[in-house]
Amino acid sequence: MRLSKSILRGTPLVAIVFLLGLCAPSIRGEANGSGQWLAVDFGAVPSVIGTPFEEAVDCTEAIQSALNAAKADGGGVVLLPAGRFTVKGTLSIPGGVTLEGTYRSAVTVGSSNQPADGTILLAYAGKDDPESAPFISLAGSNAVIKGVGIIYPEWDPSVVPPIPYPPCIESHDTVNVGVLDCALLNPYEGIRFVRAARHLVRNVTGYPIWRGLFVDQCYDIGHIENIHFWPFGITYKPDDPYCKWINLNGTAFEFARTDWHYVANTFCFGYGVGYKFSEYKHGGTNGNFLGLGADSCRRAVLVEQAQDPGLLITNGEFVGRWTSDDSTCIEIAEKCRGKVSLVNCSFWGPIDICVQKKNPAGPFTASACHFVHWDNRQVGNPAIDLLAGSASIADCTFMDAGTDVRVADEVKTILLSGNLSDGGFTVEGISEANRARVQKWGNEEFPADGAIGQYRIEIGSPEDKKFVIGWSHREKDAEDFPFRWSSDSSKLRVMVKPNSAYDMTFTCEVPAGALQNVEAPGLYRDGELIAPLTPGFNTLQARLAPTCGDTIVLEIRCAGWVPSEKDPRTLGIKGRVLEMKAVDPQGN
Repeated sequence: MRLSKSILRGTPLVAIVFLLGLCAPSIRGEANGSGQWLAVDFGAVPSVIGTPFEEAVDCTEAIQSALNAAKADGGGVVLLPAGRFTVKGTLSIPGGVTLEGTYRSAVTVGSSNQPADGTILLAYAGKDDPESAPFISLAGSNAVIKGVGIIYPEWDPSVVPPIPYPPCIESHDTVNVGVLDCALLNPYEGIRFVRAARHLVRNVTGYPIWRGLFVDQCYDIGHIENIHFWPFGITYKPDDPYCKWINLNGTAFEFARTDWHYVANTFCFGYGVGYKFSEYKHGGTNGNFLGLGADSCRRAVLVEQAQDPGLLITNGEFVGRWTSDDSTCIEIAEKCRGKVSLVNCSFWGPIDICVQKKNPAGPFTASACHFVHWDNRQVGNPAIDLLAGSASIADCTFMDAGTDVRVADEVKTILLSGNLSDGGFTVEGISEANRARVQKWGNEEFPADGAIGQYRIEIGSPEDKKFVIGWSHREKDAEDFPFRWSSDSSKLRVMVKPNSAYDMTFTCEVPAGALQNVEAPGLYRDGELIAPLTPGFNTLQARLAPTCGDTIVLEIRCAGWVPSEKDPRTLGIKGRVLEMKAVDPQGN
């Protein structure tokens, strides 16, 4: 019912006070020149928790009638009070009309049976028919949904793969539509905007299953702010079939063709891809992405395409998928043409590779970024893997053991400056083919006193972390001397001066089990045996030919053996001491 000044004329003062107390929002709206309608006056009735579907009052027609009335009057606000409203059909919000519930912030709806402390819509339409009409259509420019929680009561997390539905909220060919202060608990697809310019999505929570938010053909700037896609309504377990399905197949945010997008303070958890920049027939994305967060994602950011102005990603927090061994936080695919820029981003958790650049076109830059963890499989993968094109890595910090940057022969130009890494900034892959294209200056060296010409490392000491790949944890023997066990394919990474030969000495202990049923056990460089293993205490010596890079990776080949039922590890040899000495030009 629309309230107006005409209703108040001639009304007793007591009645006016009563109306002011109950209907103040309507009177304020009218006073501002816009009307407000109460959906309950059109027949919308809340449902009690536990009411069977067949017995619940379907509020589709009532709410739609209120929306149509607002449109017929030139626009306005349709108000829904607190309560759980069953909507068995779909709703279309006309241009200039807002469907408004009671919530006034990013809402937390944690259960399908959660008692309503605000406005809840129960959605049923479109089950197993993802191409049908969306549950909520923002059907005209300036259409808005605000302050509402949306639940799909027939959602069942025990059903995998999940049953598809059409988008929960969708808008096509509009301007200035909005989704504000809403919760989307468990839609198959959350929000889809196509040719919806200048949209505003703010303060939205939930856990969309297949895709959270999709934007394409936004030719005038869109704004997306304060979004939190997190596993509300379930207990997250990485190997639970439902969680695993989302963790491998779900996408939280996907941007196709957008002409400069503003995205700020958004977060997602437990998706296959956190932020996907894709290319449809109309092109890719560019924009400003501030405060992105992606936790427990197999790909925190996947850049399939970007426009020439680039993707500017600042203050991001990226974490690999829990329990995984193949998470690459940021992958820049081969066909990407635009620039990808990272500033002040942090990487931590179960990560295999933090950043992998595969594209020959489109530069990549990382500045003031913080790399805490990577190479969780201990196979020698780097924090940053540069396979092609140009890149600049400047003023970053690398905290974990292992290779900081790896470069392929195909790279075009690589600039590495001012980077800090405990134990020395490490670059692998510098070769005759690319050394002129890889420039380094002002990075933390190993060791800091410049004594890389001769050094001694005790395997198992805190100083060994840059030198071991795929070894067990540190241990000490009865004499308090440190050591580590290798596996059957562990590696040693040694630091060298470019273009200098080295004499290497490696002391180790070789159990009989490490030599059984293996051909030519020993220490290898580039597939060539340089020092064989024999039973007992070994002092392996070899001269390492010069390389144009500053690291050499050596491989230990031996048999794996298991100590006992109580210690089921697969072990190899016991590493003790690594010594390196540069050889002068005369061979001394």
